[in-house]
Amino acid sequence: MTGQPTFDAGLEHLEALVRQLESGTLGLEEALTRFEEGVQLSQALQQQLAEAQRKVERLKAGLGGEYRAEPLDEAK
Repeated sequence: MTGQPTFDAGLEHLEALVRQLESGTLGLEEALTRFEEGVQLSQALQQQLAEAQRKVERLKAGLGGEYRAEPLDEAK
C-alpha cells in the first residue's frame, strides 16, 4: 500500500494479510514479506488510534474548561 491508508482501509488490508498467512498457502519468503507488511501496517494503525485519542482529549479539554481524560468507549 502506498502512503498512509485510512484507518478502515488499513484495517481491512491487515485482516486480508492475516487471512493469507493463516491459509498456509504462501511460501516462506512470501509469508515473511506479508508478515513484515502486517507489522508495519499494525504500527501505523496504532499511531492513527493514538492521534485520534489525543484529538478527543484536546476537544474535551476545550469544552467547559474542565479537563478529564476519559477512556474512549470501545463498544462504539
